[in-house]
Amino acid sequence: MSNADHEVRVRRLEPRDDRSGFRSGNIDLDRFFQRYAGQNQFRHHIGTTYIAVQGDHITGFVTVSSGEMVAEKLTKSLRKHLPAYPLPILRLARLAVDERFQGHGIGRLLLRAMLDLALEMRDRVGCIGVVVDAKPDAVDFYSPLGFKPVELISGSLGDRPEPVAMFLPIGQIVAAVKEATD
Repeated sequence: MSNADHEVRVRRLEPRDDRSGFRSGNIDLDRFFQRYAGQNQFRHHIGTTYIAVQGDHITGFVTVSSGEMVAEKLTKSLRKHLPAYPLPILRLARLAVDERFQGHGIGRLLLRAMLDLALEMRDRVGCIGVVVDAKPDAVDFYSPLGFKPVELISGSLGDRPEPVAMFLPIGQIVAAVKEATD
């Protein structure tokens, strides 16, 4: 077995990718990835899914889309130089790692790729940061990385716990990427 078989790469989902064997332990995330990620990307164009692959195995996925938020939802220090109209963001909609690969840094690898995408988006079309709608049990994953809760989500999801909207400003992403490459 070559070293390339053990290397994990992140790339866009392609129509031919077999998603049927993916199991994260969260039935909602698995169902989305297996049934809807392709439709959303290839037919409806409402989000793009990136996958982490090792050899022939999909080890994880992340789905993103563009979005907007208003400065009033940000802390005073972040909004002081921003206009009052809707601001462009990268929205991280879903992220999951296959159970067989959890605890191996796949989630962080996918997130790092999306932070790089946010920087590219900043340079091409504008982006003030990344917003993730974190499930309550995922808040501890995002908090140490600098994401802070913001009030964005309104309404109730019934008996399911509501996600926590968390924001990471582009300035922190730039600093983190610079630190990682120094």
